[in-house]
Amino acid sequence: MEDSLKFNLKKVFLSALFLLLVLNVIGTVSENELFLNSTKPLFIPVFLIFYFIKEKTIALPFVVFLVYSFLGDSASMFFSNDTFVKASSVMYFLSYLCLVFFMLPNFKLREFNKAITLYLTVVVLINMYFLYTFYDILNSIIPDSLEVFLFGMKSISLIVLVVISFGVYLNSESKLSILFLIMGLSFVFSDVLNYVSQYYLYHWSFLMLDRIFHALGIFFLFNCIIEFNKIPKNVEINEGKIDIKNILA
Repeated sequence: MEDSLKFNLKKVFLSALFLLLVLNVIGTVSENELFLNSTKPLFIPVFLIFYFIKEKTIALPFVVFLVYSFLGDSASMFFSNDTFVKASSVMYFLSYLCLVFFMLPNFKLREFNKAITLYLTVVVLINMYFLYTFYDILNSIIPDSLEVFLFGMKSISLIVLVVISFGVYLNSESKLSILFLIMGLSFVFSDVLNYVSQYYLYHWSFLMLDRIFHALGIFFLFNCIIEFNKIPKNVEINEGKIDIKNILA
C-alpha cells in the first residue's frame, strides 16, 4: 500500500509539472500579459503543496532559495517593466547564491585529479568569455548600467552554481549531484532565453522555452530536496557523497 502511494504521488508530481507547462504554453502562445504574469508564480506554491504531501521537512537553504525565487517569479505582478527586471534579477541572484553556499562545502579541489581540475578551469574560462561578450553587447543596447550590472551578477552566480555542481558530480557521480547539475543547467537555459527574447529577438517560442526550462529547474530542485532528505543527518558521509555536517554548518 505504501509503495503504491509513493508511486501515485510521483505521478501526481509529474502531472503537476505537466499542467504548469501547459498553462505557460497557452499563456505564451496567446501572449496574454495578465495570464503570463500570473502563471509563473504558481510554480513554487504548486510544487510545495505536492511536496508536503510526501515529505514533512525541508532544509533551511532550500527554504531561503524558494522564498527568493518566488519573489523573483512574482516581481512582474508588482513592478513596472524597468523596475521588474532589476527586482527579479536581485531576487534570482540571491536565490542562486543560496544554492551555491549549499553545494560549496562539497567542492573540494584537493580531492580532484589533475584532469578534472583542468577541465573545470577550461569550462570556467569559456563561460566567462561568453558572459563578457554578452555583457558587452547588453552594455551597448541597454542605457541603464544598473540593469546590466545586475544581469552580470545573476549570470556569474549561475555560472558558479553550474561549475560547482559539475565539479561535485565529476568527483562523486551521486544521484543528488546529477540532479543538482541538471537543475542548474535548466536555470542557465531559462536565463539565456529570457535575455534573448527580452533584448535581442522577441518571439513567443523563446518565452515559452524560457518558462519550460524554469519550471524544469524548480522540478529538479524539489527532486534534489527529496533526495537530500534520504541522507541520514547524523552521519558524516565522505568519499563521493554529501558531507552533511559541512552543508548544515
